[in-house]
Amino acid sequence: MTQAEVDEKAQNRQNTVTISINGDEYQLHRGRRTVSELKDAGHVPQADELEQIVDGKLTPLPDDGAVTIKGREQFISHPRDSGSSYSR
Repeated sequence: MTQAEVDEKAQNRQNTVTISINGDEYQLHRGRRTVSELKDAGHVPQADELEQIVDGKLTPLPDDGAVTIKGREQFISHPRDSGSSYSR
């Protein structure tokens, strides 16, 4: 392995961080990621809603939104509320 290859692997390790989606850990590169990319990484159906836990509170993420990944972020997904109501 050349020194350039060793340096590249070391840099990739520094840029890779751990996030949590539904309690499972995933490795991603730091930087801006779309909600769709996060769903794909966490094996979350695109139709589900993704929320980020920020300061102990759930923050819904818009489907067309993005999040800057720095490491240790936590996300939870769930099926969307159908909006149907049951009345008697």
